[in-house]
Amino acid sequence: MDDLYRDFILEHYKRPRNFGELPEHDHDAHEVNPLCGDELGVQIVIADGRIADLRFQGHGCAISQAAASMASEELIGMEVDEAATLDAGWMLELLGIPVSATRRKCALLSLKVVRHALTGEGSWPGDPGN
Repeated sequence: MDDLYRDFILEHYKRPRNFGELPEHDHDAHEVNPLCGDELGVQIVIADGRIADLRFQGHGCAISQAAASMASEELIGMEVDEAATLDAGWMLELLGIPVSATRRKCALLSLKVVRHALTGEGSWPGDPGN
């Protein structure tokens, strides 16, 4: 099963969904993972309290880029209030594979930048209950 998830992650890395820029958007943010140099920016369009569209851009390792692609598919259509409170558990479950402590921030960078864009608060997502 891990091989299936790894193939899925590689597919998202090689062919990322929602990669690019939205010239007209309501929210944006840019974040860097200081441990490895991964960078991600996001632009978000809001309509009727939901994320109507979003685009990621940046560069980094397979985990950070695949996580951004995978998250983007889930986030479009989600209520803003829900997206703003997603925690690390949501992202790690979405990835579907064990993520080592050294790769954790790579996996969480996309969620960090989305939460920063939506709330203005750019801390790293915590685990459920924290």
